[in-house]
Amino acid sequence: MKYLLSLSIWLLLPSLVLAQTGKVKGKVVDNTQSGLPGVSIVVQGAGLGAHTDENGIFEISNINDGSYTLSISSVGFKTRELPMAISQHEVELGSITLYEGDEILREVVVQGERENKFSRSNTAYVAKLPLKDFENTQVYSTITNYLLQSQIVTNFDDALKNAAGVDNLWTSTGRGGDGAGYYSLRGFSVQPKLVNGLPGLTNGTINPANIERIEVLKGPSATLFGNAVSSYGGLINVVTKKPYVGTGGELSFTTGSFGLNQITGDFNTALNKEKNLYFRLNTSYATERSFQDAGFRKSFFVAPSLSYKVNNKLSFSFYGEITQAEQTNPMFLFLNRAAPSVAKNMKELGYNYKLSFTSNDLTLQNPTQNYRVEMNYKLSDTWQSQTLVSKSATSTKGYYTYLYDYGILPGNTFSRFLNKQNEYTGTSDIQQNFIGDFKLGSLRNRVVLGLDYFTATFTSNGTGYAFYGNVTADGGSNGDNPFTPGVETTAYPLSAAAVDAVLASQAVANAKSKYNIYSAYASDVLNITKALSVMVGLRLDHFDNVGSVSNPDDDYNQTTLSPKFGILYQPLVDRLSVFANYQNGFTNVAPELVGNPEDGPQTIKTFRPEQANQIEFGFKTNLIKNKLNLTVSYYDIKVKDQVITDPASPFNKIQGGEAFSRGFEVELNTNPVKGLNIRAGFSNNESKTTKSDNEQILNKRPLGAGPKTLYNMWANYELPAGKLKGFGIGAGFNGASERYAINYTSTGDFMLPAYTVANASLFYQAAHYRIGLKLNNAFDKEYYKGWSTIAPQTPRAFLANFTYSF
Repeated sequence: MKYLLSLSIWLLLPSLVLAQTGKVKGKVVDNTQSGLPGVSIVVQGAGLGAHTDENGIFEISNINDGSYTLSISSVGFKTRELPMAISQHEVELGSITLYEGDEILREVVVQGERENKFSRSNTAYVAKLPLKDFENTQVYSTITNYLLQSQIVTNFDDALKNAAGVDNLWTSTGRGGDGAGYYSLRGFSVQPKLVNGLPGLTNGTINPANIERIEVLKGPSATLFGNAVSSYGGLINVVTKKPYVGTGGELSFTTGSFGLNQITGDFNTALNKEKNLYFRLNTSYATERSFQDAGFRKSFFVAPSLSYKVNNKLSFSFYGEITQAEQTNPMFLFLNRAAPSVAKNMKELGYNYKLSFTSNDLTLQNPTQNYRVEMNYKLSDTWQSQTLVSKSATSTKGYYTYLYDYGILPGNTFSRFLNKQNEYTGTSDIQQNFIGDFKLGSLRNRVVLGLDYFTATFTSNGTGYAFYGNVTADGGSNGDNPFTPGVETTAYPLSAAAVDAVLASQAVANAKSKYNIYSAYASDVLNITKALSVMVGLRLDHFDNVGSVSNPDDDYNQTTLSPKFGILYQPLVDRLSVFANYQNGFTNVAPELVGNPEDGPQTIKTFRPEQANQIEFGFKTNLIKNKLNLTVSYYDIKVKDQVITDPASPFNKIQGGEAFSRGFEVELNTNPVKGLNIRAGFSNNESKTTKSDNEQILNKRPLGAGPKTLYNMWANYELPAGKLKGFGIGAGFNGASERYAINYTSTGDFMLPAYTVANASLFYQAAHYRIGLKLNNAFDKEYYKGWSTIAPQTPRAFLANFTYSF
C-alpha cells in the first residue's frame, strides 16, 4: 500500500504542477466611476466567464496558467479587451472603465425580459452621441417596436398617434416633392425625413415592417441636424431594424377590414464561421382597399442590412430599403383660401364621406430607395470616428388629382383638377463625426465634432393641370367649367384613357433644380458634478441654392450660425432630473426684387435666414426601478425675421414678420404591476402669427399648428403566470380638440369637430408564436382631419394577426 501510494503521488505530481490555476477579479465602472451591473466578462480561449454583480464587481476562478485576453462588454458600451497573465496567483485588475457607445453587433435583447416595455430606450441618434434620455436636456418621444406590435400597427400614421403632441395633418399623397405625410408638432408642420439619423426620403408612406422604433425630437433641432430634415416643431427619426448576434427571425400575417392583407418576414443569420459578419432581411407585401367606394394601396418592401465587425476597433454596416408602391391618391376637399365657402361646418357641407371622387384607374406609382453605409473606428478608449454616407431616391409617376372650392359655382361645389406626374427627387449626404468621452481634470466631457455635406436634386417632367369636371360634397357632379362663360354639360369619365385625352393638350415640364448644404457642428455635454451637467452646441451652416440648373440668375447662398444650450440637474441621481434648454432652428430665405419700377430697374435684396428660438423647461423621472417614466415640459418658441412687405413702402421687403408657439406636454410610461404597461400623453398648444403683411393670417392660429389639445393612452396587460400565462388585453384611445380647417380673414372659420377614438385588442403570446386581434375605432366614430382641407378618417376596422418566431 505504501508503494502504491508513493507511486500514485509520483505519477500525479507533474499533472498537479502543470495544472496550477489562478483567478482574476476586478470592478467595472462607467466614466463617472459608478459600478456597472450585468457586464459580461469572458476569458477568451479558456471557456470561462462571469457577470458583474450589482456593484460592478466580478471574480473568475480556476483559470489555468497562461496568457489570456479578457473581453469586457455590455449593451450600450464600447467593448474593452485587456491582456493578462495567470501564474498560480490572483490577478487584481482594479477598476475597469467602460465608455458609452453603440456596438455594431449586439446580443438579442428579449423584450419579455423588460418589464416596462413602453419605456424610453437609450439612443445615439438624438444627441449624435450615446446619451441617456435622462441626461438629455432635449425632450423626445420614443415609440418602441413592442408598442407597435401590441397595437398591430400596419401604417405610419397609426404609429405616430403614440407620441404626445403629434397629430396627422394629412395622409401621404405620393405626389412629387412633398408626397410624404404631414404632421403637426409644437405648432408647426413636419414630415418624416430622417432614417437612422440621416436624411431619408419617404415620398410614399413608411412601411412599419422595418421599424425598430420611432424617435420624435421636440423643438427646433437645426444645431445638430440642419434645416433640411427638421421643422421649428422638431423632427421625426425612424430607426430601422439591424443585424444582431444570433440566428432567428419571424413570419407574420395580418388581415383585416377593407381588404387588408399583409405578410412580413424577418430573418437574421451569420455569414461566416467567425460570426462577426451578420445579415438581416426584412420584407413585406401588403394590399389594402379604401373604406370609400374607390381607392387602394399595394406595396412591396425589402430591407437588406449587413453588419461586419472586423475587430474590436473597426466595424462596418450597410442598410438598404427598397419600396415599390402603387396607390390612388387620397382625395381631400380643398376649401377656398380667398373667399368664404357656402358651408361653415360639416353639417352645412353635407359631406358624404364614403365617396372617394376618384377611380382605381387613376393611380400613382412611388418607387423609393434609401441606402446608408456606416464605418466606425475606435481611435482610443475615449475617441471614436464615425463616417456616414446616405443616398435616397424617390419617383412619382401617374395621376394626381385634387378638388378645390373656387366659390364660383352654386352650392358646395368642388372643381376637379388633375395632372400626370413624372417627378424625381434624389439626395446624398456625407457625415464625418468624431465622438469623445473623456475627462478634463474632474470634469467629464461627451463631445461630438462633425462635418456634413448634403445635396438634393429635383426633376419635374409632369404635365400641367387640367380642369376635369365638378362634384358636390354629397355626390353630385356636372361638367360646367367655372372659368368659361358658357354653361357646359361635358362628361368626364374617371378612366385613364379619358384623362390622357384631356391632358394631351397640356404642356410637359422640363425642370431641374438643386441645392447644397455644407455644415460643421460641435456639441459638448459637460458633467460639472455627477448631478449637474450642461449641454452646449453650435452649427455653422452654408446654404448654396443652385435653383434651376439652366438659370444662373436664381442662384443664391446664405450662411448662418445655429446655437443650442441646455442645463440639467438631478436632485435624485438617476431618478429625477430637472432641465432647461435653448434651441434654435432656421429657414433659408430667397432674395426678393425691390424698388419702384417707375424709378428704374428693380434690384435684388438679400436677407438673413429666418429664425426660431425655443426656451423650454421641465423634468423627467425614472422612478421605482424604471417602472415610472414621466416627462413634463413647457416650451415657448418665437419665430422672427420673416420676410414681409415694408409698411413704409409697398416696393420694399423687410424682415419684420413674427409668430409664436407655446404650450406644455406630458408623457407617461409606467409598469405599475407585473405584466401591465401603460403609455399616455397630453399636450396643449397656443400658436399665433403676430406680425405679418398678410392680413389673412394676422393674429390667427396657423393651419399647420393642428388641434390645440391632443391626448392619447394605451394600456396593455399580459398575464405573467398561471394556466392562462401569455393571454392579454389592450385598450386605449386618442383624441383631439376641434381644429381649424380654414381660418383666414376673408374666408371666416371652418371648424372640424373634436373627437375621441377608442381601440382595443386581445392576444395570446407563446414561446414561438403570437395571435392577436385588434379593433380600431371601436365605436365607429365619424371624424375628420385637415390643413385647409377636409379628409375623412377610417371608420371601425377589425384586424387579426398571426406571428411565428424562430
